Amino acid sequence: MKRLRRTKDETGGSLVEFAIISPLLFLLLFGIIEFGFLLFDKAVLTNASREGARAGIVFSDPRPIPDDIIKAVNDYCSDYLISFSETAAPIVTVTPGEDSGDLLTVNVTYPYQFLVFAGLSELFGDGIDGTINLTAETVMRLE
Repeated sequence: MKRLRRTKDETGGSLVEFAIISPLLFLLLFGIIEFGFLLFDKAVLTNASREGARAGIVFSDPRPIPDDIIKAVNDYCSDYLISFSETAAPIVTVTPGEDSGDLLTVNVTYPYQFLVFAGLSELFGDGIDGTINLTAETVMRLE
């Protein structure tokens, strides 16, 4: 009798275990990738707002106008921002200073669209649209 129990066929057991654990494993893996992209885009927005503020504080005659600052931000974002879908361009607001020593504020907002979690929210039907607004603000003193 002992011999019969030992020879019991267990082939396919690991396949069943992998089938049970694989959704959680893939969710974790793609979640790490997704949030890596999100944090990278947040860093790009921070650098873009900094580049726009640098373009605006430099002393020149005439002083840079807000359109020049917005162009600098959009150029930086178009070169470095990671987006796998047709999302809106970053929204840039500039609060210019008048004279040397005044503060210049550049605020950049970007609607980040999730890749994996947007599909999961649609699957479960909880009404989340799968986007989050990333913002960055830089304040610098005019030269």
